[in-house]
Amino acid sequence: MHGTALLRCLLTISLMNQVSGLETLTSKYGDTIEIPCNKGQLKETDVKFVKWKYDEDGNILVKQQNQNASIHADVNYKNRVSIKKDFSLVITQVTMVDQRTFTCMAVGKEDILEYPVQLTIYKAPSQPEITNLTSAMAVGKTTMLAQCRTEGASPAANITWFKNKTPLMTDGAAIKINTNLDVDKETRLSTTTSTLEYTAVKGDFDAKFTCQVQHIWSANMDSSPLVFSVNYPTEKVTLQVVSQGPFKEGDSVILKCTADGNPPPSSFNFYVDGEKNSVDSNTYTLTNVSREDTGDYKCSLVDNEDIAASVTITVEYLDVVLGTTGKIVKKLGESLEVTVDVKASGVAETTWKKGNVKLNSLPKFDKLTYSDSGMYECVVSMAGFKETRTFELVVEGPPAIKNLIKEHGDNMAKVLKCVAEGSPKPTVQWSVNGTSDESRYEHGKVTYSITIIPKDNLTVSCTASNVLGSDIKSINVSALDEDVAMDKQADQKDEYSDQTALAVGIVVGLTLAVLAIGLAYWLYMKKFRQGSWKIGEKEDGSAEESKKLEENQSQKADV
Repeated sequence: MHGTALLRCLLTISLMNQVSGLETLTSKYGDTIEIPCNKGQLKETDVKFVKWKYDEDGNILVKQQNQNASIHADVNYKNRVSIKKDFSLVITQVTMVDQRTFTCMAVGKEDILEYPVQLTIYKAPSQPEITNLTSAMAVGKTTMLAQCRTEGASPAANITWFKNKTPLMTDGAAIKINTNLDVDKETRLSTTTSTLEYTAVKGDFDAKFTCQVQHIWSANMDSSPLVFSVNYPTEKVTLQVVSQGPFKEGDSVILKCTADGNPPPSSFNFYVDGEKNSVDSNTYTLTNVSREDTGDYKCSLVDNEDIAASVTITVEYLDVVLGTTGKIVKKLGESLEVTVDVKASGVAETTWKKGNVKLNSLPKFDKLTYSDSGMYECVVSMAGFKETRTFELVVEGPPAIKNLIKEHGDNMAKVLKCVAEGSPKPTVQWSVNGTSDESRYEHGKVTYSITIIPKDNLTVSCTASNVLGSDIKSINVSALDEDVAMDKQADQKDEYSDQTALAVGIVVGLTLAVLAIGLAYWLYMKKFRQGSWKIGEKEDGSAEESKKLEENQSQKADV
């Protein structure tokens, strides 16, 4: 009886002296937790025994002074608990079952004390898992896009949906989010599932949707971005020319018809020359186009021809007709008319060249010269186009020696130069032998030279020839050194003599003409006088008539 009274007394003292308030510890799911008794401040010498229990009736172990701990056969803790020297309770591999109140009851020499500790277990949720994912959403139609799921959490995780990093909130119309929480009966861990229903607009065609798992004991975790195809009907088509212009005759032109609907149509109508062509493609090729193909082209939807588009195609062309082509052979002094006819779809520019020299305008030949010979090129250009036409002009004529001169060479040598014109190129034959040379044949002119050393005075001839004829000139050559000066004086004298002879010839010709006129007049008058006599008159006439006749004859003689 005495012992029972003592125990009751101790319990009463214990309850009176028990510390108010409840200590709380937190442990990660699966870890080992150490629960101190009176925050680890008990001394082994002051305690007769310690008992650990949970909730109200669950016994875990008892440790008496100087004895080993006695572990109760509780299925929850038999193999997972131990006690330390400072009477702390050690629990391994904590689970949600361990989320409860543990009490350390310590019996001392004079009192009994209890120290309760609330243990909270947390577990981070799993990565977000996307299920029931759809592939496309239609504009204006509510579609269940996906489910986001996370499991194994304590406390339960929260899920938030985002579109382009902006959180989505349920509005009951365009956005509906349904969240479901499920707790496993055995593990007591939570699984959170969230379903997103969404009504798309056209602007969502490239939107990125994500779900985010949020938990108090872990960082936020985002799912991979979800991109959905947005389906909507075609409202507009566009027709474009794929091929690069400008287009010339003979090219191929590719037309492409595109629609703003999704998915896009797989077939279109193409209208060519007013004729409808339905093709199972969005392209149509015009082959070997001509200038007649210039015009408007159209495409439309097969099932709605009112939704259409058009484009204008221009086939450029450049026609150049040169009136003179090939090789043109003309005579010296003749005329030649050059014509060029240009027909183009745009503004064309015409330029002329003779050889490598640019001409300012269309060449005109009123009186052809040898210098007009050459290759002529007509270039007509327009944006993206260039046409070239050529002709070769050859001006022919018989040889003509324009000059025959002599010059003083080294020592006693004389250099004779024969300047000849003609086409084809004239060849020269000298009447003497010597060292020959010739200049460049240009503009129908060539200079042939011969170097001689005359021993005697001689006359040298230069004969120029081609297929059209020949010409010859001669020159006197002296064996003396002064020949050059004398020849120059002789040439000048010859020139003066020629002019004097010409003047004398003119005077003599005029005199002879006057005499001829006088003689003719005398003969006429003589015949007239004889014919004026009458029958029966005297042959000699009267004395006055004879006198007048003699005076008239005398005047005629003076003339």
